[in-house]
Amino acid sequence: MTDFATASRRFSRLSGVSGTALALSLLLPASAFAQAAAIPQTATPGTPAQTDPSPAQTAIAPAEGANDPAATTAAPQTVDADSDADIVVTGFRRSLDAALNVKRESVSAVDAIVAEDIAKFPDQNLAESLQRIPGISIQRDAGEGRAITVRGLGAQFTRVRVNGMETVATSTDGASANRDRAFDFNVFASELFNSIVVHKTAEASLDEGSLGAVVDLNTGNPLGGKAGFTFVASAQASYNDLSKNTRPRLAGLLSFKSPDGTFGASVSAAYSKTDNLELGNNTTRWAQARFDSVNGTPCFFNSNTGTTRVANAGGFYRPSAACDQAALAFHPRIPRYGEIFHGRERLGITGSVQWSPSDATKISIDGLYSRFKETREEKWGEVLLRSNERSIDLSNVQYDNNNNLIAATLNDAWVRTEHYLRKSKTEFYQLGGSWDQDVTDRLRFTLMGGFSKSTASIPVETTFVFDDRDATGYRYDYTNSRSPLLTFGTSVTDPANFQLAEIRDRPSETVNKFRTAQLRTEYDVAEGFKLKLGGLYRKFSFDTEAYTRDAVICPAAGRDVVLGTITCSAASLFGPTAVYGYPAGNLGETFTVGKAGQPSGNTNAFLIPNIDASAAFTGLYNRPKVADAGNIRSVSEEVTGGYGEVDVKGSVLGLDYAANAGVRYVHTAQSSTGLNNGLAVTIARSYDDWLPAINVALFPTSTVILRGAISKVLTRPTLGNLTPGGSVDGFNYRVTFGNPQLDPFRATAFDLAAEWYFAPQSIFSVAAFKKKVESFPVSQSVSGSFESTGLPRSVIPPSSPAALPQNADQLYTITSPVNGSGASLKGVEIALQTTFRFLPGFLKNFGAIANATFIDSTATYTVQGPTVNPCVAGATPAAACTFGPNVSVSRKGTLFGLSKRQYNGTLYYEDAKFSARSSISYRGPYVDQNSATGNVFEGYNSTINVDASVRYKLTPSLEISLEGTNLTDEYRDRYTDLDANRNYENNHFGRTFLAGARFKM
Repeated sequence: MTDFATASRRFSRLSGVSGTALALSLLLPASAFAQAAAIPQTATPGTPAQTDPSPAQTAIAPAEGANDPAATTAAPQTVDADSDADIVVTGFRRSLDAALNVKRESVSAVDAIVAEDIAKFPDQNLAESLQRIPGISIQRDAGEGRAITVRGLGAQFTRVRVNGMETVATSTDGASANRDRAFDFNVFASELFNSIVVHKTAEASLDEGSLGAVVDLNTGNPLGGKAGFTFVASAQASYNDLSKNTRPRLAGLLSFKSPDGTFGASVSAAYSKTDNLELGNNTTRWAQARFDSVNGTPCFFNSNTGTTRVANAGGFYRPSAACDQAALAFHPRIPRYGEIFHGRERLGITGSVQWSPSDATKISIDGLYSRFKETREEKWGEVLLRSNERSIDLSNVQYDNNNNLIAATLNDAWVRTEHYLRKSKTEFYQLGGSWDQDVTDRLRFTLMGGFSKSTASIPVETTFVFDDRDATGYRYDYTNSRSPLLTFGTSVTDPANFQLAEIRDRPSETVNKFRTAQLRTEYDVAEGFKLKLGGLYRKFSFDTEAYTRDAVICPAAGRDVVLGTITCSAASLFGPTAVYGYPAGNLGETFTVGKAGQPSGNTNAFLIPNIDASAAFTGLYNRPKVADAGNIRSVSEEVTGGYGEVDVKGSVLGLDYAANAGVRYVHTAQSSTGLNNGLAVTIARSYDDWLPAINVALFPTSTVILRGAISKVLTRPTLGNLTPGGSVDGFNYRVTFGNPQLDPFRATAFDLAAEWYFAPQSIFSVAAFKKKVESFPVSQSVSGSFESTGLPRSVIPPSSPAALPQNADQLYTITSPVNGSGASLKGVEIALQTTFRFLPGFLKNFGAIANATFIDSTATYTVQGPTVNPCVAGATPAAACTFGPNVSVSRKGTLFGLSKRQYNGTLYYEDAKFSARSSISYRGPYVDQNSATGNVFEGYNSTINVDASVRYKLTPSLEISLEGTNLTDEYRDRYTDLDANRNYENNHFGRTFLAGARFKM
């Protein structure tokens, strides 16, 4: 039996597709990868085709250490479609062949996307490309994919390698920055990569750190192209029908390969810019609280037995049917409609130099740079029930069967308008090198090393707030919970009703660094028997710093706070006198809500702060920065270890087989630093892991493969949980402490799969998987006063309600992570890929891809459930009763980020000049995280995304295209509380259309 790994390694040195060439996969015409060695469809799975590759032939080669799955050739194939004609397989069909060959030739469970899969799906980034793979679903932000879930395990459980080196790319997209191990795929343009390989089972020779999968992103190598110079360029115009603007998307490649095939160099670049809108409504969760009065029944009096009503503040709560029902029901905390603007600019550059003086030697140097900039601007018109319920009178109340106060009229309500601006930038650098050497015909090694750095900076994160704190006649109605009716009884465009209430600015920066060195050796002990040994060193460092410039300007209605010589009253802000050089009345601007899904009769126009004018008026950016203690922290991890693995191939009783078995040892030295009571505290620890793994593939026929795998796997703890100090959420009255002594997530993984390659570009497969998670950190919560935490009150955000004197006695939910008892996960993947070659005429050019994943899991969490008592007796009979604490309960649920059902389908057509594709992706509902304010969990309801593309070749070198994403304008429906499914937010992003052309010479 031929040694596949040796042949493929030599093959890739001679003719591996260039990292930059694949970066151009989006750019290349359908036949761009036509120079490749033919692989007979009758080749035995698990063995290489018996061909004699020449330097002109191409292979799709992964980074070293990726089990060489993509070293299989991506050849044009001529197959007998019917009795009259042959089909020459090029373009998209051939990329499917290449991806199937990656899967077929690997002993472990592997899926891949190669070349034109990435290039010709209408995908804005790599996450959207990955969702086509069975078992993978994505989470979107601003309409784009950001993070992935593999077989039910979220982004923190997935390790990502770029050109063979593990890395973390952190962006500041979404409502908050990513300060964890999750990889943000929106940092990179899909044009920069030529293949993605997803390893779903572990091997001793594969980097550890994943319970879900190891994802290899490969930019390829320039020795895979044709001799001489190659130039490719593409240009597209991107139009969004919600924001109604057009922006560019550009990419290009220049590559050179010497005539003798010993030297190659290439550079590629991709640039895109988008200005999109997100429109919808938001509640920022639902909560319970006691109101001033309900349907005319007063709720607070001058004493426990008194008869005099005390309105708006203070007093003693008097239980009654009306007041108790309203207090224990859930109401929206901040019901609002608004607009979020996402202005994004993405630039990526790759470069590669390769030297292969002989078949035995190849030296490669690869570099990657990416810059992702975003301006996020939010505009809201809202009512601030949160922490202000005591002053609000309710009338015309309505309840539903889930204990929700779904409609009410409010007087003495806090009407608020907000204007938020965040400017952020993520820069990613990576430089790596590798030396592949055949020492003898039987011994070879790969030495590789490099570094990467990802910096996510937010120099500006500003909020200004206008308040009208005694508004009357406001009504909300959530009868249609996803499209509520919000009407304001008093004018929300009249400056005379408002005061400048709060200012905030929260600059921050997060830096991730990797240093990697690895030595991998292979020795052919005998025919079909290979020994692999390797050693590794990897250092990961994470640092984040965050600061605040928050201030409460007008802490109470009717009270002014002097800013220099100017007060914050309406007359000062909007009167006839200019302030700080700005014209009179210029601290505000009018905002009108667009198509946000609101019903007829909704209030849609608001006066909101003008950020430039308000910043100048308050001198916001000249205020001193105050440390945000919970977000000044760092983690350092130094990993050393090695592995030993045996690969075998052979035949027993006529049954062909291939297997690998080995063990990986890793030593982790961890150091965590955080602020505790204003002082930096560092805690160091270390731990060791032995990670055995075995993968077996059986070949009962030339078209059927049976696979099985068992392994021990781990994922290191969430970075935020390792902080020695504590952080305060003054809006939800929650204090969170870290725990540097947390154990990693450790699990045993089991996999079984059957694959039937029943025709060219075709497969039917079924895979079953189970993960038994032995170590699973969980959150432990108690209720208590702020003083019981031991933290100084100075760490409470000054603009939060917790900082107000009247809320000093509020009970807090105090949480910290502890080592839990574990969890379980099991599921099934079903996939079908086929062509319609059996149909007559043009119908034979059709094909289809479909997959479905069914997953279930069980984990036990400690959560804070609803308050059940609106009046907990005080220490003495004369003391006022307090609102009851949230009740701590143990609750079973799924692992966070796990959708129990997900489906993907693609129907495509391709002939010599014209191609078309339509794809649909369904992701079922899933729990995202623990919630707050008495809600049990929060997450997202199901989504369906539809994309399509058409392409036409005008000449062999020129192709035009039209693509569309999110064609149904799907809403993102986020909920709080798993049982009640209360509306958290319901937003949409519009449809995006891209028209363009690609040219190659």
